[in-house]
Amino acid sequence: MNTIPWQDRPENSKDVMWRYAENPIIDRYAIPSSNSIFNSAVVPFGDGFAGVFRCDNKAVQMNIFAGFSKNGIDWDINHEPIVMQSGNTEMIESAYKYDPRVVFIEDRYWITWCNGYNGPTIGIGYTFDFKEFFQCENAFLPFNRNGVLFPQKINGKYAMLSRPSDNGHTPFGDIWISYSPDMKYWGEHRLVMKPTPFEDSAWQCTKVGAGPIPILTEDGWLMIYHGVINTCNGFRYAMGSALLDVDAPDQVKYRTQPYLLGPAEIYEMVGDVPNVVFPCAALHDTEQDKLTVYYGAADTAVAIAFGKLSEVIQFTKDNSL
Repeated sequence: MNTIPWQDRPENSKDVMWRYAENPIIDRYAIPSSNSIFNSAVVPFGDGFAGVFRCDNKAVQMNIFAGFSKNGIDWDINHEPIVMQSGNTEMIESAYKYDPRVVFIEDRYWITWCNGYNGPTIGIGYTFDFKEFFQCENAFLPFNRNGVLFPQKINGKYAMLSRPSDNGHTPFGDIWISYSPDMKYWGEHRLVMKPTPFEDSAWQCTKVGAGPIPILTEDGWLMIYHGVINTCNGFRYAMGSALLDVDAPDQVKYRTQPYLLGPAEIYEMVGDVPNVVFPCAALHDTEQDKLTVYYGAADTAVAIAFGKLSEVIQFTKDNSL
């Protein structure tokens, strides 16, 4: 197993998750064309790590770029965006691509992203080497965001979380799950989780969306997600966690009432979109009891946070709605 990025909890911290002391790990200008780099996905690859990064250029055109790292912190991101070839379809039109997730399933790395095809929908593609990429049919009709695949089949079918939305700055959003026999045709849509009543947990009362690839644990699928409150100063995004039933992941067993991590540092509160912690990837080491979460900070840069996997699970169970 590749050694995942890690930094021990600061002595004065009692938080269940804590930030990397040298955040952000990827600056907005990490490649020559970029205006911002954020909301990106990372997986173990070879003797290090590979990633698919959201890089908005200085015309604020949104696209995804491949990158590589030996340690998961210091990244070499390609200067040109990913060019897709035809996968299970000839229709690979895309006005924009953003907020990717990546997961290894069976024999290849699958990528999902918000794909611009007459509005935002869920794009799907795959790669074997992060050099050649193949685009497949969009999973759903517009409008949809936050497509997150499970890392293995459930009851013999591929499974994906998503958040049906609208064509703008969506003021609503529930988490749904859908199934596919072949990564082309999707159905059996089931509601997983809705925003909370304001008085119960205000940080997630406007909308919720799945974040990193769910992690299989003895207590269920650990789903890190984002929650949003609409404040007098606009949307505020924070990070929470839930445990879903292993065989029926539309059933929520536990869900955090308090958030795990909210915008508090300057790089989370100040940027192109202030007050955003948006998780998109997680690395875990069960034997070492480590969890490392990559998140977009203020829609501007990439940061990471750490937690003990067992403590995050226990926190989710002990602080559930």
